[in-house]
Amino acid sequence: MLSFRSSLLSAAAVVFCLPLVAPVSAHERAQGSAPAATRPASPLIPEGALPLDPRFSADRVKADVTFLADDLLEGRDTGSVGYEIAARYVAQRFAAMGLKPMGDDGGWFQRITFQKTERLDTPSGVTVTGPSGSATFSQGVDALVSVNANEPVLDVTAPLVFVGYGMVDKRLGLDDYAGLDVRGKIVVVLRGFPEGLPNDPAAYLVNARYEIAQDHGAIGVIQIDTDASARQRPWERRMLYSSQPSFTWVGPDGVPFDETPGIRAGAGLDSKGAAALFAGAQRSLAQVLKEAARKGARPKGFALKTSARIFGQSKSSRVTSPNVVAMIPGGDPALAGEYVVLSGHLDHIGISPARPGDPADNDRINNGALDNAAGIATLLEVAHVMSQEAMSKGGTKPRRSVIFLASTGEEKGLLGADYYARHASVPVSKIVGNVDLDMPVLTYAFTDLTAYGADHSTLGKLTADAVAPMRLVVAPDPIPEETVFVRSDHYMFVKQGVPAVFLATGFGNGGEAAYNYFNEHNYHQVGDDLKQPIIWRAGARFAEANYRITRAMADGDAPPRWIKGDFFGDLFAPNASKAEPAD
Repeated sequence: MLSFRSSLLSAAAVVFCLPLVAPVSAHERAQGSAPAATRPASPLIPEGALPLDPRFSADRVKADVTFLADDLLEGRDTGSVGYEIAARYVAQRFAAMGLKPMGDDGGWFQRITFQKTERLDTPSGVTVTGPSGSATFSQGVDALVSVNANEPVLDVTAPLVFVGYGMVDKRLGLDDYAGLDVRGKIVVVLRGFPEGLPNDPAAYLVNARYEIAQDHGAIGVIQIDTDASARQRPWERRMLYSSQPSFTWVGPDGVPFDETPGIRAGAGLDSKGAAALFAGAQRSLAQVLKEAARKGARPKGFALKTSARIFGQSKSSRVTSPNVVAMIPGGDPALAGEYVVLSGHLDHIGISPARPGDPADNDRINNGALDNAAGIATLLEVAHVMSQEAMSKGGTKPRRSVIFLASTGEEKGLLGADYYARHASVPVSKIVGNVDLDMPVLTYAFTDLTAYGADHSTLGKLTADAVAPMRLVVAPDPIPEETVFVRSDHYMFVKQGVPAVFLATGFGNGGEAAYNYFNEHNYHQVGDDLKQPIIWRAGARFAEANYRITRAMADGDAPPRWIKGDFFGDLFAPNASKAEPAD
C-alpha cells in the first residue's frame, strides 16, 4: 500500500498509500520480523464476528491469499514475471465466474507501459552555498534526491526561498506564497501540515505541494522536517530505500505522464542539511521549528541567503504491467449504464536487495500476504458471490453494472488506478462510486470498520447502513495524522470526481495492537507472509461487508453524491448534483 505521486517524488517527496505510520511503498522494508511472543494476543472470535452470510468462504479467501503470497511470485513487483502470474491467476478466476472481460480488445488485461527511472552509481546530492561557504550533502546519507526522467543528467542550481508549509487554498484562508517571488527558484518546504487544519483537505494540499510550487514558478522543491514529522518518520527509515527507482505511466500517445514538468529537481535534507539552508537568514531553522511546534502555527516564508545545487544522474527504461478488469452487467435497463468499481491493488514490492553481511539463504521475498493479496482475495470473494447471485436460477443481478479492478503499480504511486481512472473501459462520467480494498489486517476479530473518505459523500450513511446487520460499526478515522484519504487507489477516482471510500479493519477489539504490530514488524517487510496468525474467517467477514457496501451502491435508487459544500466534491466535481449535509 502507498507510494510515489510522480517521477519526481521517488525519494524526496513521499506519498502515502495506506493507514500506516511509515513512509510509502518501497521505502521502509527491513529484514525479518519480531518473535511471535511479542505479538498481541488475538481475541477469541465472538459468534457475531463470523460471516453472517454463509456464502462467504474462509477457505476460498485462504486459497487465494496462499497462491498470491507464494514465494513463486517473488513479491508481485510491477513489471515482474511474478506479477504477470498473479494477473493471469486473477483473470482465470474471473473467467471461471463467468464475468465479462473489460480490458483491452475484449480481453481481461488493460496493459500499461511504465517508464522506470533508476539512479546511476555516480555522485548525487545537494550542495548548499551561503555566507559561510558551501557544504555538500550526499544522496542516501543526509540527502534524498529525486530522479527526473526528463533530465538524466540532473544539475539544477538556484536561489532558495522558504515557503512555510507551501500551502495555498482560498477556501481555508491559506497562502504561504503571499508576498514571495519564487520564479526560477527552489522552494524550501516544511513536511506535514499545521495542527488544526481539517485533515483530508490538508492531506490534499500536502499531496499538491509540487503542483502549487510549479504554479508559482518554482523549478525545485526541498523538503525539511518539523519536529513532529521527524518523530513520525525518522530519517533513518527513509534512508532504507533511498535507491528505489521511480515510475510513471506512459499514455497511449507514448508520452510519460508528469503532473509537474516545471519542477526540475526535488530533494529532502536531514537536520544538518536543513540548518545549512537557513545560514545567515533573518530567522534560524531552530526558530522556525520552535514556531512550527506550536499548535496551529504557520511559519511565514522569506527569502533565504543561500542557494542550492541539486545534482545526480539516472537512466530510464520501459516495462509493461496490466490491470485486470472484469464486469457483472447490471440488470436494470435504466441503470445498467452506470458503474460501481470495486478495486484493489494486485502488486507488491518484490524482492529486497541483499544487504552487506546477509546470509546467502536470507529470506528477501516480500510476499505481501495482507498488503494486498488479502485485498484481492476479498475482491474475488465478492465477485464470486455476486456472480453466483446473478447467474443462478431465480438470482438477481445488481441494478447497476459492477466493475472489478485488480490494479498494478499501486506501490509505485497509485499508478494503475490513476491510469484506469483516466483511461477507463467505460466513460468515467458513468462511474458513480468506488470501493477500494487495501491491506485489511486480518490477524484479529474485527468488530468495526474505518471508511476513509466516506463522510465526504453519501457513502458515509450508505456504508454504515450496509454493515449494520453484521453488527459492525463504522468508526471515525483513528489516525487522522496519517492522511490516509490521499494514500490509496480510491483517491485516483476521487480526483476524477467519483465519490469513493477505502475500507479498512478498525481499531476495536484488539485492532489497534494488531495494526501497530503489523506496521512495525511486517508492513513492506518479509514478515508479511503466511506465517502471520491470519484469521481466515475474518477474511470472509470482511468480504461480506464489502459485498454489502458494493451491492448497496449498485442497487440504490440514487447514485452516491458528494455532500453539498464538501471540499473534494467542490474541487473535483463542481458541477455534480450534491446532497444536503446530514442533520
